[in-house]
Amino acid sequence: MTKTYAQAGVSIAAGDEFVGRIKDKVRSTFSTAVLADIGAFGGFYDARFPEMREPVLVSSMDGVGTKLKVAFLMERHDTVGEDLVNHCVNDIAVCGARPLFFLDYLATGKLLPKVAEDIVAGIVKACRANGCSLIGGETAEMPGLYRENEYDIAGTIVGVAEKKRIFDGKKVKAGDVLIGLPSTGLHTNGYSLARTVLFERYEVDDFIDELGMSIGEALLTVHRSYFTAITAISSLPDVHAFAHITGGGIVGNTSRVIPNHCSLNIDWRRWKRPPIFQIIQKSGNVPEDDMRRTFNVGIGLVIIASERGAEKIMHILREQGEAPFIFGEVTSRSAEHTTKKGTRG
Repeated sequence: MTKTYAQAGVSIAAGDEFVGRIKDKVRSTFSTAVLADIGAFGGFYDARFPEMREPVLVSSMDGVGTKLKVAFLMERHDTVGEDLVNHCVNDIAVCGARPLFFLDYLATGKLLPKVAEDIVAGIVKACRANGCSLIGGETAEMPGLYRENEYDIAGTIVGVAEKKRIFDGKKVKAGDVLIGLPSTGLHTNGYSLARTVLFERYEVDDFIDELGMSIGEALLTVHRSYFTAITAISSLPDVHAFAHITGGGIVGNTSRVIPNHCSLNIDWRRWKRPPIFQIIQKSGNVPEDDMRRTFNVGIGLVIIASERGAEKIMHILREQGEAPFIFGEVTSRSAEHTTKKGTRG
């Protein structure tokens, strides 16, 4: 018997409908450097940077992880695209780069044009907010590989940095302070643990007074971008490094940008954790060490700066609407014995 591609589970018509739905949204992200319209085999971007002496391209890629499971339960798909873009933007921004263009990958068992449109709408929203062009993407319909009404998304970002202004951690030294900027929640990490402990006790639409919203809404809170905050202070000589706090927590990620002969002295009591972390820890009786390794526990960006410049840096950040605070310092490993018990990561 004759079989068609549609009968095998792949709808070219649905794909065409999806492209039609998103064309104008995607074009709204284009800068003057974008040289090709939607539909070309590749994305074209003018790579001339006349204002830069030694431009260096900086790239990163990531996904949203099992946070998508919450989106499936909530039947809400307009925020995960923002998560994806903002995560990638932060990863290159902490290196000193500004985003240029973004490419997305959406894979699903059955393409639902409206769901896919909502996902891309979130990507477009974040691209526009971060001054980033969405110049390409891939939509893969793969029946049998994904559960019904489920999908996965990933993205790649490319940015540019002046070579002499790249943050590589080489300026970090003992005595530098750690300045934290609050997270908006879990961001895009730790959801396997969070879902395990929370959904044993709560339904996704249970309203929690401490949160002021449902469990599902709290878990879908968008992973915020720190690009504007980073840009506001990155030219200051007293700013030595940045760390985007993702999987591995504050210690794991901040340690990536300090010299091997240095360590971190963190006062974990310096800030109040958002209620969602307290609920997770209490619901699952999660050990404190596991909380610190798995989650950002309320700090999404760490700025490492000289002590003398900290107040000026925080003043500028406050003018940007941020709420910075000092929560630790960089120490030399030889000085570790002077650290008070219980304050180090």
